[in-house]
Parts: sequence; C-alpha cells; structure tokens
Amino acid sequence: MITEAELLAKVPRGLYIDGAWIDAEGGATMTVTDPSTGAVLAEIASASVADGKKAMDAAAAAQASWAATAPRVRAELLRKAWELVIERADEFALLMTLEMGKPLAESRGEVTYGAEFLRWFSEEAVRITGRFGENPEGTGHIVVSHAPVGPSFLITPWNFPLAMATRKIAPAIAAGCTSIIKPAALTPLTTMYFVKTLEDAGLPKGVVNVVTTAKSGALSAEIIADPRLRKLSFTGSTEVGRVLMKQAADGILRTSMELGGNAPFVVFADADLDKAIDGVMLAKFRNIGQACTAANRILVQRDVAEEFSRRVTERVASMKMGRGTEEGVQIGPLVDDNAVQGSHELVEDAVARGATVTTGGQIPDRDGSFYPATVITGVVAGTRLLTEEIFGPVLAIVPFDTEDEAVELANATEYGLISYVYTQDLARGMRMIDRLETGMMGLNAGVISNAAAPFGGVKQSGIGREGSLEGIDEYLTTKYTFVPKS
Repeated sequence: MITEAELLAKVPRGLYIDGAWIDAEGGATMTVTDPSTGAVLAEIASASVADGKKAMDAAAAAQASWAATAPRVRAELLRKAWELVIERADEFALLMTLEMGKPLAESRGEVTYGAEFLRWFSEEAVRITGRFGENPEGTGHIVVSHAPVGPSFLITPWNFPLAMATRKIAPAIAAGCTSIIKPAALTPLTTMYFVKTLEDAGLPKGVVNVVTTAKSGALSAEIIADPRLRKLSFTGSTEVGRVLMKQAADGILRTSMELGGNAPFVVFADADLDKAIDGVMLAKFRNIGQACTAANRILVQRDVAEEFSRRVTERVASMKMGRGTEEGVQIGPLVDDNAVQGSHELVEDAVARGATVTTGGQIPDRDGSFYPATVITGVVAGTRLLTEEIFGPVLAIVPFDTEDEAVELANATEYGLISYVYTQDLARGMRMIDRLETGMMGLNAGVISNAAAPFGGVKQSGIGREGSLEGIDEYLTTKYTFVPKS
C-alpha cells in the first residue's frame, strides 16, 4: 500500500499547458491543506491571467487537429485512461481523502463512479451520428451533421474532485473539443493527478490544459472573454453561476451550469421505513453532506414522523467522526473552517426559532474542520435550513399532513436539482414524478447518480445535462446542409 508521502510525491505541482508541466508566471504558488489536521499537503503553481492566456492559446492551437482526429482514436484514449484510473484506484481514493476529507470508503466509490464517465464516453465517441433525408417538397436532401463546439473552459468544484473532472473532460475529448480545466483551489491535486494519468494514456499536447489558481475570478473572466472560447461548463454555487453566465453572454458561449440544490426527501406514511431510513442516511450524509444532491429538507408524514425521527437520531448518533483514513469513520472533516461555521450558524438559527437538536449540533474541541452529524426536529417555516443549501451533515425534519402539502413544501424553493420520494403507492409515486419541480428524482432510492443517466436540474439549479447521451450533445453543434437534386 502506497504511503501518503509517496502518493503526494507522484502528483505534479505545476500548470499543465500544451503538454508540459510548467511553473506559474513569476513562480507564484498556493498551498493545499488537509482539512482533518490543517497540515500542508502540497505547494502547487498558482496561475496568473497571463498563464490562463497561455492555456487558451494551447487549446485553440490544438482544436483543429483534435476535431479531425478519428473518433476511434479519441475513444481508445478514454478507454486507456479508464483502465489506468481503475489500476490506480487506491491512489486516487487516498488522494481525495487527503485533500477533501471524505472517508476512504466513499472515495473508493467516487473512483468507480468517476472512472465510469471515461468508459461511457469512450463508447459514445464512436456513436456521434447525423441524419439524411429528402425534404418534404422533394427538391433536394436534408443533411444534418454534428461538429465539436470548440475550445471549452471547465470549472469544477471541490467536493467530488475526480468525478467532476471526468464528467466534463471525458465528453469534451469524445466530442473532439480541446479544453482548459480549472479545479477548485481547495482540492486541485486529484485533478492534477488525473490529467497526469491522461498524459500517461497518450493525451496529445494542448487537448487538455490545467490551470490551478488562487485568483479564480480574474483568470476565469479573462478566459471567458477570449473570442476563441466556445463553451463554458461550471459546477458550483448558483451565486457564482449567475456571474459566469453574465460573463459568457458577451461571447454567446454554449453553457452548461450544474448549480446549487435544496433537495426535498419526502417520506409518506405508507413507505417502508427501514428503506426510507437507509435512503436518508445515504442521501444526507454521503460526502459528509457536502453535495448538491444531498437531502436538505426531510419531509415526513405526521403519522410516522415521531418514529422516523427517533430511529434516524439513533442511527446518526452512532456515526463515527474522524480523519477519513481511519477505520470505520463515517463523518470526516468538512472542507474548511468556513464550512463548519456555516453549518453551525444554520443550526443556531433553527434552535433560536424553536427547533430541537436531538443529536450533534456542537463544534467539537479538536484539530481539523470537523462538525458532527446532526439531527434537528421541529423545524418551522422561515428557518434558514429550509431555504439555504446546507452543505454539511445537518438533517432537518419537517412534518406534513397531506400529499398536496408535501408537494407545496417540496417545491417551495428557487432550486430544482433533485428530489427523493419514499412511498409504496406506485400511483402516488408517478404523481410525484410529475408534480415535483426537479430535474432528477429518486423514487425509493437515496442515491441515483450514474454515468448513463442525464444529471442536471431546473429553475436556479442550472441548465444543460452531464452524463448519458445528453452529455456529449453539450459539446456538439448541429449543422444543416441542403443538397438540391440535380
């Protein structure tokens, strides 16, 4: 088993531009820390605006040749990358745990999930098709074809460092687009090691470029304003997404935005409570609650609310908190102290409005950015927990009486990424598919993400889809050609 020091020594420290790992302008650097201890893991390059332009130059220069590369060649590159990621699964898992904090078991799960985008899009690269047919008037033929959008700027969040990189880079490669990826400053090492893995798989120079930076706003704005850029893909907060969309408007860029969530988890009285409780534990505490898909508002029909709350509290109280590398840990550190403070402020607001903390709810006296798994009952309207994305291990339970009330509560948010519904009444389940305003839904399921499924939301949760057949379409333009009959 590789040691932490040995693994960190394998991770590049520079920017990756035009097929080479280089220092940032002026030798500028930034540090990456372990959220469980606060210790520095690595010092890496911090790109300037000028470095961002170099990356844009490289992506633009490589675009034509990469677009002309045979689909089978692009597919084989992704397939080789998938094989290497699986081969290095333990290394990727440990690296994610070190820089992000999630338990190793969850990191291993992310490796499997994230790698699957490489395999999925390796198979889609050779299935980009068009159509040919006679026009209705019979005077000629309609030819519809698809071409790469062009150079793409990919901005990923800190919470799923591998999966977010593969979910964006893989379809770009498959479609024939070059790219610049900017990983989050808090967790860039996994992306850097992944691109090193792509390099090992035979990635041509300029096809993927990596810019790590402590000055995201200025660098991103400059790249987005470049007239050679044709696509922007962002995963992160709705607030930042709005800013980026405004910047992208000047260039009429193709945009994909996977933004915030405020997921309702609806439990009806006829639900299988054992499965519902298992489901909420997955939907809420996966990634220590730091996921846009995390169950935010647990809506439980009043007939079973007391039993549900008691049983969930017992489960949550038994969860082990600690460094993600420790055996049996289920709750690792949050990504930084700001995340801890944010979660605690939401708990304090709920308590001030009359809610009850049944377990957790206190910042522990220990090193690292830890916050315990917490359950809150008696949450009332107006509480910040119900309107803001929690992004921490805090579970808020709200009772309801009727199906109509559940729908009203579930839809009472500007967000619409995902919802979860537990009921044994199939007709009710089908009604909820139609009535809940979300882009995705888990019906009697607490985890639904899959490379073969379209991921994305409605309302303020974003536009576009990632994964599935739809995922590669986001990197393709449609061309229509009319060919008259001679």
